[in-house]
Amino acid sequence: MATSREPIMPGTAEPEYDLWEPLDVDVAGVFRRLSVEDLAYRDRAREFVQREVRPVIDGYWERAEYPLDLAGRLGELDLLRDGVDVPGFPEQSPLAAGLATMELSRGDGSIATIVAVQGGLALRSIAMCGSEAQRERWLEPLARGTELGAFALTEPTHGSDAVSLETRARSVSDADGEGYVIDGHKKWIGSGNVGRISVVWARGDDGKVQGFIVPQDAPGYRATTIEGKLSLRAIWQAHIELDGVRVAADAKLPGANSFADTARVLQATRLGVAWSALGQATAVYESAVHYARQRIQFGRPLAASQIVQSRLAEMLSKLTSLQTLLVQLTGAEAAGELTGPGAALGKYTATRTARELAANARDLLGGNGILLEHRVARHFADIEALHTYEGTETVQALIIGREITGLSAFA
Repeated sequence: MATSREPIMPGTAEPEYDLWEPLDVDVAGVFRRLSVEDLAYRDRAREFVQREVRPVIDGYWERAEYPLDLAGRLGELDLLRDGVDVPGFPEQSPLAAGLATMELSRGDGSIATIVAVQGGLALRSIAMCGSEAQRERWLEPLARGTELGAFALTEPTHGSDAVSLETRARSVSDADGEGYVIDGHKKWIGSGNVGRISVVWARGDDGKVQGFIVPQDAPGYRATTIEGKLSLRAIWQAHIELDGVRVAADAKLPGANSFADTARVLQATRLGVAWSALGQATAVYESAVHYARQRIQFGRPLAASQIVQSRLAEMLSKLTSLQTLLVQLTGAEAAGELTGPGAALGKYTATRTARELAANARDLLGGNGILLEHRVARHFADIEALHTYEGTETVQALIIGREITGLSAFA
């Protein structure tokens, strides 16, 4: 909750408060009984945000530039793995990964999305589905951020129905040896044009979905940055054309042989999206509290108004409920008990809650709420991307509804 301050007297000038100052929002104490190891990742991520992200992020966001230097720093600080086990690195529990994502998102949605792409999707795909040689080659550099990776699943005409993807990988055997030729298009691929490799999902000769490690400099791989985004502006997503891209036989992920394998990777990241939503919801709540205390209207601070206090109490209530839910679901994940519907419920609840808090905070800040310097507008826009990526609200609702009723409503 808000830190204690001297009351502001009517008629006095508006004091300066730091809208980025972290507040104690752990009313239920859900974070107070966590392990030292888990909290260390949270604290490291928070310090990184305050020292390195905060001074520069508005500029990157406004210019729509990708802060590649910060991506490298995430690797140096061991904040890129999203809980994936990598030889030579300390254990990072699902809760530690969630807490780190929360804090990075509290700073900026694009920074957290870099981790979601690099660790949550690219690194995790190779860790879960790759061969021993593939894991040995790629896990460490991806975890350290010395090489960037992408996860190329979504297509221009297949988003929520990614299971219907049309990209093809045809096996070939000729004078150049055995391998695959990949043709197709991908869209919304984070880091798809600034990395070293992309994990491309395509249908093999048998019509089943398979995964391939494709160098981004391979002949026939053409990626262009998607422009005109009003959300997650500090990370680049690419539209990729794969035109006869040839890869060797050992580029195939041996453990990726159906969309069920793809879905295993996606389910493992779904709670990460929920933690990101929690971090951004926390940020807009903090800004609303600080702003309400400093903004003088009608001769008194906004925070002295009953309606403002009621709205802040409502925001804190929703924030606390979301914290509790995600800690419980993440505990289930650590125990191997998290179900697909459970992960869907976490994502569904978190992004809905974050949207509500962002809208409330935006309104409380009045006209200043659209300025980058006041923090809320950037998060408000970025939460909109969270709300739809890795499964829209409607898709999550249908997953949950199927679990409730035992009947599928998917078309």
